[in-house]
Amino acid sequence: MFKGFYTVATGMVAQQRKTEILTNNMANANTPGFKSDQTTIRSFPDMLMSAVGSTNIPTENGFALKRLDTVGALNAGVYLQETMPDQAQGQIYSTGLTTDVALINSQVPTDVASGNSGQIFFRLENENGTESYTRNGNFTLDGAGNLVNPMGLFVLDANGNRMQFANDNIRIDSTGAIFDENNVQVGVLGVAFSANPDVLVKRGNGLYNTLDGADLPSAYGQDGVQFSMQQQYLEGSNVDASKAMTDLLTAYRAFEANQKVLQAYDKSMDKAVNEIGRV
Repeated sequence: MFKGFYTVATGMVAQQRKTEILTNNMANANTPGFKSDQTTIRSFPDMLMSAVGSTNIPTENGFALKRLDTVGALNAGVYLQETMPDQAQGQIYSTGLTTDVALINSQVPTDVASGNSGQIFFRLENENGTESYTRNGNFTLDGAGNLVNPMGLFVLDANGNRMQFANDNIRIDSTGAIFDENNVQVGVLGVAFSANPDVLVKRGNGLYNTLDGADLPSAYGQDGVQFSMQQQYLEGSNVDASKAMTDLLTAYRAFEANQKVLQAYDKSMDKAVNEIGRV
């Protein structure tokens, strides 16, 4: 009976966690560059239950031989195995701001080991000097003229250096080259490539980091990697709001179903303790 409580509880915890992830997806449906999280729910291995019995052997001393009688398999519940971002390209929309840039995938190779498609990201410098990565090209100039993201992290060029401009009157072509108001090239936007983005650690605010803290390689010159940029545009979230709402209702109903089973177990336990135990 108590094992049933634990099994149902794992289902409720898994569905609650799934509901939280879907809710977060819907809350970021309008966040530039946001990648929706996908969940995978798996079951724990079943346990084979056996009962200890005995067989009496007709001897003078009444020898009893112990044996195991198979009762059957018992499900041990489920768990949320992992959460992975969906790296599909979001819709591109116009903003009219010269410091906004949309990163557009033209062609990225598939990782042989994992079977996943690679991904490209803008390069950012953290407060501690390490790099983070993002698909959100909603950039601006700070008080010193540095190109920064909404969190204030410095946007890096193709050589890993910060970029500083006198004003926002800049032009960025499809290759990432940046030109000032005199049409003189002053830099190239830094773009990194990850062969398997599922191994990246997703932080808040659309940022990603590598597991070991090492920098990703540059996307420029990578075999099979083709991309372009579009100034005064942003990549929108790839969240499908209608699908997320449907999945949210499904997860909620599954949570309710587990809750009903838990209540049934509770009533059975109440009878066993307060009524049958009194007889």
